Formats: sequence, C-alpha cells, structure tokens
Amino acid sequence: MAVVSDCPLLLHGLIHVVDSAPELRRLLGAGGNAVVPHEVGEGDVVLLNLRVSVREICDQVARLHEKGRRVLVLSADATQTDLVLLIEAGARGHVSQWAGEKELLAALRTVASGRSYFSTNFFGDLDVQKNSPRITDREQQILRLVANGATDREIAAELNISEHTVHSHLDRLYSKTGYRRRADLTRLALQRGVAAAEPVEEG
Repeated sequence: MAVVSDCPLLLHGLIHVVDSAPELRRLLGAGGNAVVPHEVGEGDVVLLNLRVSVREICDQVARLHEKGRRVLVLSADATQTDLVLLIEAGARGHVSQWAGEKELLAALRTVASGRSYFSTNFFGDLDVQKNSPRITDREQQILRLVANGATDREIAAELNISEHTVHSHLDRLYSKTGYRRRADLTRLALQRGVAAAEPVEEG
C-alpha cells in the first residue's frame, strides 16, 4: 500500500502507524507540496491526505480509481456532500483526521479486503430526514451496497438474489424517495448511517 500526504509531519506519523501493522506491507510513503498522488507505484491501497479542495481530492481519487487503486481518504473535516462526491469519484472510504490509530488500521484493513469503510464519528453528526420513508431491511442492505459502490450484479451476488430482484428493489427505493440517481441513494444511505462502519474500540 501507499501513504500519501502533503503534510510532512503527518506523513511521518501515518507511516509509523501503518508500519506497525506489517500485514499491510507499505510500499511507498510520499509527501511534500510536489507530491503527485496518482503516481504512487504499485500499491493497491492508497491512504490519501491532501490539504486541498474536495474537488481536487476527488480528481486524484478518480485517477487512482481508474488505475485500480482502492483509496481511503483521511481529512480533518468532511460534509455529507463531500463524502458523496468522494464516493462518486471512486473512494472506498473516509476516516476523520481525528480518528485513533486502531480505527485507521481497521479502515485500512477493511479497504484492503475489498470492502468500504466510513468513520462512525462522521455519521453521528448528520441530520436524518424526519419524514424519510420507511425502508425495509432488504432495502437497507441494497442501500449499503450502493453506497459502497457495488454494481447491480455485485449486489445480486452478495445478497444471493437475481439482478431482476435488485432492479425491483431499486425501483421501489426510487419510487419511495422520489430520487432518480444512484448518487441520491448514496446520500440517503449516508443520512441513515447505513454505510457507516462498526465502531472501533480504542484502548
């Protein structure tokens, strides 16, 4: 995996944390103002921390995603909209810069395993819509997988149902919510905390 940050001091700390878990096998640590995140060598997982606009981060995430990299974004602050943009760009997760070492390592292991991770701290600050429609347990599963970037075929395989059934569930979700795009369903999943990771105990 690769660790990328434009803050030298933070980069040093991140490398120290990652190297404490040898199974993650860090291949690169890159930092400084001249860092080019999408040129990170062969690491299949990229921990990305940049002090630039969300749009610029999304651009880098999209480039890394196109190269088959799984990107975990680390930032000090993120709004609901920021998170949706990151997911749409291909990010596999987001962790707050205020997270502890255990949560960061849990997030990296989760992303390395092919799943997605979103910090529970972030979702605790969201305002869930008061008049949001009733969503069944199966629809919540669909929402979680949509928010994690799964295709209809991947959702069908994960839930052991047909793609036709997946389409039916999605149609019902669109009908209930009035939404028309997967990005809107992702936003709904984030509002409900459906895409959030399990809490990580520090100690």
